[in-house]
Amino acid sequence: MSALARILAWTLAVALVALPVVAVVQGWIGAERWPLRTLRINDNLQQVDPAVVREAVLPFAQQGFFAVRLDEARHAVARLPWVEQAEVSKRWPDVLEVRVSEHRPYARWGEGRLLSQQGRVFPAADVDVPQGLPLLHGPDGRVDEVVELYQEASGLFAPAGYSVRALLLDNRGSWAMVLSNGTEVVIGSHQARIRMARFARLLPQLLQQEQLPLSRADLRYTNGFALTWAEESTA
Repeated sequence: MSALARILAWTLAVALVALPVVAVVQGWIGAERWPLRTLRINDNLQQVDPAVVREAVLPFAQQGFFAVRLDEARHAVARLPWVEQAEVSKRWPDVLEVRVSEHRPYARWGEGRLLSQQGRVFPAADVDVPQGLPLLHGPDGRVDEVVELYQEASGLFAPAGYSVRALLLDNRGSWAMVLSNGTEVVIGSHQARIRMARFARLLPQLLQQEQLPLSRADLRYTNGFALTWAEESTA
């Protein structure tokens, strides 16, 4: 037998062995012989509907144990609302396991999105937004900075009995916020922490001196504030 003939024979033998394996892995054959019969989903879900998860992974499970595309199934689950992270694995002989970690909302982020406690911004479409979340907003690349200042502001105004309803950072770097009593506060782009601390310290005295509700405070002054009272405009 010539060398060429031996090479062809070996190639044919390898192909005959490998082809069935490839066919099983690709799902061409074997899906009925090695089906995935059981789907397990972690049971601590509050926002994600297990039925929706099942619907997302079912097309991949139908490919059988050996041919199921775990990465593609994981991506399908990860695209569902409220899903922060998804893991998909299989266990012999017929089990497909899905583990979902949900977003835990920390605040609303701008229009139509939410901010998770892990600092990730995710869409709020098709999501039942919890009541009472503060509104935060700014460039997506400055999420940490916005959250940090919000937490500082919350600590500053809490002793006076107020919470921060909204904190906004515009594209020019200027800050503004809204307190729980409805007061709009213009902070500006410089010395935001110093200005907030001074205003929080003096706010109880300011409210005691004036019977009308404070509707707006402009902190962009070196030695004072510009205040606007409801039903009356004064500087």
